[in-house]
Amino acid sequence: MKQPKRKSRQGAEKRSHADSKNIRAAFIINMFREFPDRQFSLKQLTSASGGNSKEARYIVRDVVEALVAEGVVDCFGRDKYQLSTSQLPHYEGVVDMIGTGAAYVKVEELENDIYVHQRNVNYALEGDRVEVVLQRQALREGDHPEGAITRVLERSNKQYVGTAEVSRAAIFVRPDARKLPMDVFFPRKDNPQVKDGDKVVFRVSEWHEGLRSPRGVIVDVLGQAGDNDAEMHAILAEYDLPYRFEPEIEQAAEAIAAEITERDYAERRDFRDITTFTIDPADAKDFDDALSIRKLEDGLWEVGVHIADVTHYIRPDDVLDCEACDRGTSVYLVDRTVPMLPERLCNVLCSLRPNEEKLCFSAVFKLNDNAEVLDEWFGRTVIYSDRRFTYAEAQARIETGVGDFAEEIAVLNRLAQTMRARRFKDGAISFEREEFKFILDEKGKPLGVYTKEQKESNQLIEEFMLLANRKVAEYCTYRMVNGKKVARTMIYRVHDEPNEEKLSRFREFLVRFGYQFRASKGRAVAKAINKLVTEVKGRPEANAISTLAVRSMSKALYTTDNTGHYGLAFKYYSHFTSPIRRYPDMMVHRLLARYLAEGKSADKTKLEAQCVYATEREIIASEAERASIKYKMVEFMQDKIGQMFKGHVSGMSEWGIYVELNDTHIEGMAFLRDIEGDYYTYDEARYEVVGRATGRRIAFGDEVWIRVKGVDMRRRTIDFELIVGNKNR
Repeated sequence: MKQPKRKSRQGAEKRSHADSKNIRAAFIINMFREFPDRQFSLKQLTSASGGNSKEARYIVRDVVEALVAEGVVDCFGRDKYQLSTSQLPHYEGVVDMIGTGAAYVKVEELENDIYVHQRNVNYALEGDRVEVVLQRQALREGDHPEGAITRVLERSNKQYVGTAEVSRAAIFVRPDARKLPMDVFFPRKDNPQVKDGDKVVFRVSEWHEGLRSPRGVIVDVLGQAGDNDAEMHAILAEYDLPYRFEPEIEQAAEAIAAEITERDYAERRDFRDITTFTIDPADAKDFDDALSIRKLEDGLWEVGVHIADVTHYIRPDDVLDCEACDRGTSVYLVDRTVPMLPERLCNVLCSLRPNEEKLCFSAVFKLNDNAEVLDEWFGRTVIYSDRRFTYAEAQARIETGVGDFAEEIAVLNRLAQTMRARRFKDGAISFEREEFKFILDEKGKPLGVYTKEQKESNQLIEEFMLLANRKVAEYCTYRMVNGKKVARTMIYRVHDEPNEEKLSRFREFLVRFGYQFRASKGRAVAKAINKLVTEVKGRPEANAISTLAVRSMSKALYTTDNTGHYGLAFKYYSHFTSPIRRYPDMMVHRLLARYLAEGKSADKTKLEAQCVYATEREIIASEAERASIKYKMVEFMQDKIGQMFKGHVSGMSEWGIYVELNDTHIEGMAFLRDIEGDYYTYDEARYEVVGRATGRRIAFGDEVWIRVKGVDMRRRTIDFELIVGNKNR
């Protein structure tokens, strides 16, 4: 009877061993899945799964080896195991690097980008298309899921700018961009032209396991770091903007005939005998718009808005048209304009210079004394500009009534101010932010800062350009067929109603500082913003509040789907008046010519794609312009380290306070960790920083004294030290 009992005991032991193995296997699998980004040793898995006996170690080893064989777990080196990426969701996306070396991967299918720690970037770089595995879902709403990049599918062709450090056999370039947070290697023998300290443009060609640094190809040498031309070209290159025209583009422009032919005269309405002039900034080199005026019977006025006929000289899809389309827009840096068109076009053929006959595309209006449009005409013209006015010269005639063409300018100004008042009554928004300009020496070094004032002469031109843009958009939107409106494809400049979430944050911000802003939607928002702008005018926080108000608005863009322009309070609006510097205006000129000739509606799909691209180019150009301003701000403060200035708090974050200097409006950051005498923290709810021991509070708009602590020309940053207590110490 004892033998059967022994068999029963052995069976129970086997069942117990199997149960233990199954329990441990389930725990280990769950552990790998719960921590997919971690590597574990057998010892760690044994301890975590219920004990570290000899038998337990054998069980864990068997379980892990089975998981490796099944492809569930991968082995890394000796005794390191991690969940196989084959067990995780895979996506394709584009890398957005951050300064720490970590990255976010933008995936179309996912609402939030996937965060990738530096250790899991796997040799990927900014703009690369990669395969990424999702290792961990976001824990809270608003957080990012986490993952790891498994491979680079396609290297970005993005170009970077940096400063070269040259040794006997190697060149290492330290990139300016935070999105490339490591030096890049270049063989010295392949780049003998590069000198130590040169600013260079380069692309990364390869980076993989076995290479300590990425390797690249030098595209261009811009000159020594710190040289003004080199730095401005570096900004353009950083944003992938051209800083010169290729020879074939210049040659194509030079080959254009300047002569106005008899056929041109015959096909155009002649305005050469009508009083015509331009009003532009004093430093303008191209004059792409002019105004004509003459008095009609019954007290009416004929005002012509004449725009350079760029599309007369540039044909669709020719080499100049393709170049203009690629560029999308002219770029305005602090010290220079990078034109969309070669100089022969923008400064000669298409510039409405005084005492020269020029070809134009015009919008001509019959107005009464109340600035109401009674009739309109669109078409090609030939004009003769009698005078080139600067804004200051035109303003002098408005204020004194003295000087040549003073009477004509007075009439235009009166009509413009009437239109302007009506526009604001209809709900247009007044964003009167101060515009600051640098005084530069002949080498581009900033000597000072001044405020650019917008006076009535500026408003005069603005209102008539707005009128032409609006009326061209209205005309092109529909055609009449048997008394019915038939829609036509048109390019619009649209501006949607404010984003409700951004507006809510803006409202909460204002309440903290004693400003009321109750409007939440519709035209009431525009009215409330105008009231706010008037209320804060002249106060230290005025510019910052205006900036925040703009940021709460939707962004203007080009599209074939008309939703109106909220900021201007126009139902129809387009860009017609600047074809020298904006490609969408050239597109609108062609559409207008097409529809004046009773042509059929244009291809909406093709035009929409061009609109999207034009909007992207405009955004890039704006970013480059801001970068050039920031560079000049840093350069201006370079010799002022250690000096003290008075300013006001213009923003804050968990790590520092932004201060805008009162005299120059230059902004820098004072880090909280550097404020002496206390430990300061950021109170986000009250938008203040608070001293833990003293209880001192520093709020938005507060006047403060700072000392310039340092500048970083490469990063374009200015560090301030906030002075607490006696400013003279």
